[in-house]
Amino acid sequence: VMAHEISHILNRDILFAMMMGIMVGLVVLMCDMFRYSLIFGGGRRRRSSRGGSGAEIVFLVVGLFLAILAPLFARILQLAVSRQREYLADASAVKLTRYPEGLASALKKISGDKEVLEAANRATQHLYIVNPIKSFEKRAQSMFSTHPPIGERIKRLRAM
Repeated sequence: VMAHEISHILNRDILFAMMMGIMVGLVVLMCDMFRYSLIFGGGRRRRSSRGGSGAEIVFLVVGLFLAILAPLFARILQLAVSRQREYLADASAVKLTRYPEGLASALKKISGDKEVLEAANRATQHLYIVNPIKSFEKRAQSMFSTHPPIGERIKRLRAM
């Protein structure tokens, strides 16, 4: 377990996560700015008698659609990268210790813990070696999990 955490440091996962967080934040900020500009944008109207081709409406609908979905897709991408970094930390830990069964058995033991952590919440779940939110862990294969499923991690470790 210590080798896994040291691997996060050696792989610069905190820097990587910070950069991913900044990129997701920028996507969300740009989408919010676009949506607010639609609502509070001043409302200049075209006074021309020719109706136009409707391209403005198409761009508006596509832009609004992307402004709503882009933050969701950016967050899903961030979580997918987080899961891959967990696999990398597992592999790096095995490289350091040369003992994959040690980490596999530790993960199995940790995942068997039924105690719900009072301090754990969705904002801090990425800081744990396994997902601390037990009710959410049942759906750990979901695209919204910060950690890959324990069973899959153990399977990969035993294949090394």
